Amino acid sequence: MIQIRRALISVSDKTDVVDLARSLSRHGVEIISTGGTKRTLAEAGIPVIGVSEVTGFPEILDGRVKTLHPRIHAGLLAIRDRDEHRRQLEERKIEPIDLVVVNLYPFQQTITKPDVSFEDAIENIDIGGPSMVRAAAKNHRFTTVLVDPADYGGVLEEMGRGGITSETRKRLAAKAFRHTAAYDALIASYLSAEAGETWPEKWTVTYEKKQDLRYGENPHQPAAFYRQPMAATGNLAHADQLHGKALSYNNINDANAALEIVSEFNGPAAVAVKHMNPCGVGIGETALEAYEKAFEADPVSIFGGIVALNRPVDEATARRMKEIFLEIILAPDFEPAALEVLREKKNLRLLKVEVSAFGDAPSPRLQTVEGGLLVQEADRKSIDQKDCEVVTSRAPSEQEWEQLLFAWRVVKHVKSNAIVLAKDSRTIGVGAGQMNRVGAARIALEQAGEAARDAVLASDAFFPMKDTVEAAAAAGVRAIIQPGGSVRDQESIEEANRHGIAMIFTGVRHFKH
Repeated sequence: MIQIRRALISVSDKTDVVDLARSLSRHGVEIISTGGTKRTLAEAGIPVIGVSEVTGFPEILDGRVKTLHPRIHAGLLAIRDRDEHRRQLEERKIEPIDLVVVNLYPFQQTITKPDVSFEDAIENIDIGGPSMVRAAAKNHRFTTVLVDPADYGGVLEEMGRGGITSETRKRLAAKAFRHTAAYDALIASYLSAEAGETWPEKWTVTYEKKQDLRYGENPHQPAAFYRQPMAATGNLAHADQLHGKALSYNNINDANAALEIVSEFNGPAAVAVKHMNPCGVGIGETALEAYEKAFEADPVSIFGGIVALNRPVDEATARRMKEIFLEIILAPDFEPAALEVLREKKNLRLLKVEVSAFGDAPSPRLQTVEGGLLVQEADRKSIDQKDCEVVTSRAPSEQEWEQLLFAWRVVKHVKSNAIVLAKDSRTIGVGAGQMNRVGAARIALEQAGEAARDAVLASDAFFPMKDTVEAAAAAGVRAIIQPGGSVRDQESIEEANRHGIAMIFTGVRHFKH
């Protein structure tokens, strides 16, 4: 155990710092402090020594230099069971520092201000604070470091039992290095963006834990949910859970997939998701109409699924949704009567999410591989009719254009190889994640059955052969949207012409693995 006799306190976040300092003083601890923290403690009647009194050197450069001094850092870094270190401290009359309580300039809070200037951001990069934190954490055999007010109470309790244990000092040191690493990652990210560095030679990111999860994809996999510090609000990390049990790992993945799809649409839309693929998507004049179309798209698969809407849930829609078992309902809001209806289902999770803000500041997509990390921009590419090329003799009708663009917005979010059939503003067949494209088409066509007649078909990537067009024609599909770009495109075009199918090329593919 290490007893605490001397502490250095310098904090930007002054939460509970007066109570901590008062307790330290009662334990006979000598307190050193700086600037605003010193004033706060002195005004509270707590005995405190200024850093300048310790260093014999005034704070200079508008406070930029105050703790960067040998009398501070030698007191932090001395190895106290090493004779030479003790001798040097005694020769120079330097007292060891046993406790460092430091949190850093509010860089994150500063750069999130809408009118922040580059100069203000730079001024809020802390130099002395991280130096002291790192020094104390490095020398945690002899020095305790506190960067989080949540840890003040535990340290005071251990002091009351005679001293700070090595286990606690090591744990707090690890937390301190996480604190400075996260701080530096935010600074690096900000400056990289300001410098136009899109793909820097080192990728440093930081996330804050939102919650532990019961487990991951399967019960034998531990898991947690982390939130990006400055992410936009229209996402699950900032969702307000109004009802139901805690979210699981799979719930979060599926719910995010549902939000990505429903945010594609401006008018009322509803999306049902199972295992990160849409099983039903519908658009309509109202939330109720959109939901009913999503339900009709696949009444079997929606059972136990997740539903996202881009309009508030009213009572009529709530009563329809209550008729089946759903895991989660996500929406921008829930009318009071709708909440009353849905809360009758004890375990149903209800999430209020700012859907209209989803994707306002898209995060890069991160995918770990063994020993590495893949990083890419989010797929936010969208198209409209003017971006497409009609490649067949027959052009789509106005109604077919609407359905084709609807299907295209959906197929973008289906695992490759992906095929989506749509009709009457709802999906009627989804073929997802197949090893060949015609296999995906056959699944979607089989699901659609007779409804495939006069429907449209969307493919996330080009047709390598004409077999998908053949299968679509046999089922009565009337129009196809696909990226094009195959060396055998002409075969598919000719097959479409043979059956009077309108086909358009987007020039854009949407692989999703």
